[in-house]
Amino acid sequence: MLMTLLLTLCNSILLCLMILTATVFMPYRGFAKNFPKDVQEALRPRLDEIDRLPKAPRIFGGILIIMMFLLFIAVFIIGGIDGMHHDFTYSQYLLRFLMIAFGVKAVDIIALDYFLLTKTNFFPHFFPETKGCAGWQQFGYNRKQHLGQSVFMLICCLILAFIFSRM
Repeated sequence: MLMTLLLTLCNSILLCLMILTATVFMPYRGFAKNFPKDVQEALRPRLDEIDRLPKAPRIFGGILIIMMFLLFIAVFIIGGIDGMHHDFTYSQYLLRFLMIAFGVKAVDIIALDYFLLTKTNFFPHFFPETKGCAGWQQFGYNRKQHLGQSVFMLICCLILAFIFSRM
């Protein structure tokens, strides 16, 4: 159980670092699609200029995000390998993977979407052109995205548990 909690904490930290890196370096246009519509509109001039900005910081940010994403996946693999050493059953693997995935999703919704988005001035600090946008106060604007991610995570956890229980 302790290992599962540590792995969940690791992935929660990695998620926060990925969001910070994407915010600071904005390596690709698609990052803005995660924001509310009025914020996307306010960011449009910046996005139109993104190709004229120096590429080195964006490339660096992209590389950092890829590295953190690979570490994110590695955490699940480490959890699976640890389960192999402890002779986990399919149900134990599934429970571990679900706790990691949905623990991180809870951090995403509560700490990032609710607190960081609506209660702080984090994003407007990095994107001053979006100050005053009502979207920064719209908790839950991305419910469909979270639901889709949750279904995807459930399927991945089922598959991972099956793979590791057969090894």
